[in-house]
Amino acid sequence: MNDFCGFGELLVDFTPAGAGGEMLFAVNPGGGVANMTAMLAKLGGGASFVGKVGDDAFGRFLEKALVEAGVEARGLVKDPAYLTTLAIVSLSESGERDFSFYRKEGADLMLAWEEVNRAIIDEARVFHFGAVSLSDEPCRTTTRLAVEYAKARGKIISFDPNYRRFLWKSEAEAKAEIARLAPLADIIKVSQEELRFLVGAEDPEEGSRALAESGAAIALVSLGERGAFFRCARGSGRVKAPPVKAVDTTGAGDAFLGAVHYCLRGKSLEELRDISPQELARAVSFACAAGSLTATRKGGIPAMPTLAEIGLVRQLG
Repeated sequence: MNDFCGFGELLVDFTPAGAGGEMLFAVNPGGGVANMTAMLAKLGGGASFVGKVGDDAFGRFLEKALVEAGVEARGLVKDPAYLTTLAIVSLSESGERDFSFYRKEGADLMLAWEEVNRAIIDEARVFHFGAVSLSDEPCRTTTRLAVEYAKARGKIISFDPNYRRFLWKSEAEAKAEIARLAPLADIIKVSQEELRFLVGAEDPEEGSRALAESGAAIALVSLGERGAFFRCARGSGRVKAPPVKAVDTTGAGDAFLGAVHYCLRGKSLEELRDISPQELARAVSFACAAGSLTATRKGGIPAMPTLAEIGLVRQLG
């Protein structure tokens, strides 16, 4: 039995590995929900994953990566009828990443509600999902049903929109689908770009207030190298990130959220609603260190830092 259930995408990231313009790529396990679930498990939090991959070499590679990170993977469906989803990552000189997806009938998108091991949701205290699984059917309906199932059973709902514009038919569709489920979230984490997209606010103070008014007990806005902004019922604040040399920001936001959940593990929804700004600031500071360290390495799950590494960078910072 695990305290946390991550529901969503697990896929292969092809990360640039060539020099001098060579088109060479390293194969890395990734996917926003899988990344943050692996971060939580790697730090020592009990975590399970529910999702779908192909019953192919890539799917078995991803299953092995989850297990090695400490994630309980009995909720992972391997389907011989569909291929594992692939993402090609491109990196700027500053390490900022962009994605191209090979996902037409990709396995993660084809998860049906009948395939979901609901016992894993029943066992968890926290249910986490992202918007990637809302981008098309049949996984869109499956995700809605899973969120509603978890909410009806009193689970803490965590949500990271993780908006990827090329996965959607239109911005309007993305906004509508995200807006439909976002009010069910007790913990919501967005980037500043996603904040602008969802609530039309540039300022994290203003935007996080809108998220809280929609129902979130805790609203988090990741700001990259500038740290993060947080809001809870008793206050809000900004936390700086330790300075690092970023080479690949893939998974940094996922590591951040996984580390927040590690710090908040074991808390009830009532305790989250009453959390002090000081306690939440400590969790966000820890999470900023986790995200910053992840950006110093290439890949998603392989880049996630250890508890000792996070402690060291916080001491040096």
